Amino acid sequence: MTDSKGFSQATRRHFLAGAASLGLTSFLIFLGLASPLATAKAKELTLYTARHYSSDDALYAEFTRKTGIKVNVVSAGDQPLIERLKSEGPASPADVLLLADAARLWAADQEGLFQPLGSNALEKAIPSDLRTTNWVGLTTRARVLVIDPKRVKASDVQGYSDLARPEMKGLVCTRSGSHPYMLSLFGAMLVKDGPEKTEQWMRAVVANLARPPKGGDTDQIRAVASGECALAVSNSYYYARLMRSSKPADQETVSKTQLIWPNQAMAGTHVNVSGGGIVRTAPNVTHARAFLEFLASKDIQAAFAEGNNEWPVVKDVAANNPALEKLGKFKADPMPVAQFAAQQRRAQQLVDKVGWK
Repeated sequence: MTDSKGFSQATRRHFLAGAASLGLTSFLIFLGLASPLATAKAKELTLYTARHYSSDDALYAEFTRKTGIKVNVVSAGDQPLIERLKSEGPASPADVLLLADAARLWAADQEGLFQPLGSNALEKAIPSDLRTTNWVGLTTRARVLVIDPKRVKASDVQGYSDLARPEMKGLVCTRSGSHPYMLSLFGAMLVKDGPEKTEQWMRAVVANLARPPKGGDTDQIRAVASGECALAVSNSYYYARLMRSSKPADQETVSKTQLIWPNQAMAGTHVNVSGGGIVRTAPNVTHARAFLEFLASKDIQAAFAEGNNEWPVVKDVAANNPALEKLGKFKADPMPVAQFAAQQRRAQQLVDKVGWK
C-alpha cells in the first residue's frame, strides 16, 4: 500500500528510522534535501549593530580568525534595530545587539530583547557601574560643553548648571531634548537633583536657547564656531572627530571653539556608554557571549573604542588617540549608567512639559 506521495508504508518506516538515528538535519543532507551549509550555522553569529565604522570590520575579521566564527553584520540606527527585533520576534536571526547609548540599551532591555549575559569574563573586565545583568558598556564617552571663548569666558561655564544662567540668554544651542544623549543627561540630573530642580533648570535652558533645537552634536559645535550661538552641548567624540579631521573647515571650527569638562568641582562630567547584549532569542548564545567577551578583551578594547574616538571601558587599557590625549584627563561622574538610563521616561515627560522639542 502507498500513500498520497507514492511512498509505501515500509519505505516511510525506513525514512523515519533513518531520521531518528541520524538526526533530522543530517538525514536531510543524506537524502540531498538540505545543503551541508545548514550545519555551518554552528560557526556563525549575526550581529545587529548601530555602529557604522570601517575599523570594526577588521575587528570582526580578527574574531573570525581567532575563533572560526563568521560574523554576519546588519547595520542600522538604534531605534530601527530595536523595532526590527520586536517585529521579527522568535524568528530573528540576531545573536548580538550593539547600541549607542545607555538609554537605548535600557529601552531594549525593557522590551525584553536581551537575556542574562552569564559571563564571568565580562563581570571581571567591565566595572560594575558600566554594566547590568543583561547588557554591558563597551566604550565610554563624555557629555561636554563647547564654547566660543571670545563670547563666553571658560571661568563662567564650569558646569551644566551654567547653561541656565540669565547671562546665557540667547547664547545656547542643543539638539532635540528628546534625543537619547540628552535624555541620559536629564536622567542623571533627575537622580541627583530630583524632578522639581531638574524641571526648573530645563525651563531656564529653553529660555536661553539661541534657536530651536535642530541637528546633531556636530551641528551644535559648528553653530558655536559660526557665531549662531556661543555655548553648546555635545558628546566628546564629535569634537575629537573634528580635531582629527584633515578638512580645513573642521580645523577652523576647532580653532574657534573650546571644549569644557563640566562639573569638575562637583561629582564630575556625565559619562555614557555604547554597548550591547545577547539577544533573548539568539540562535547562537555561546558564540554571542564569546563575541562580547572578545570586544571586552584587553587586546581589542583600545581599537574598538578608537573607531568612534571614545575611551575603553576596561580600566587598565589606555586609549590610543591623539585627540583625546590633547583634550587631557577629567573627572567622570561615577553614577552607574543603568541608574540614569532608567530615568528616560520621566526625562521625556519633562522635555514635553517644558517644550524642549
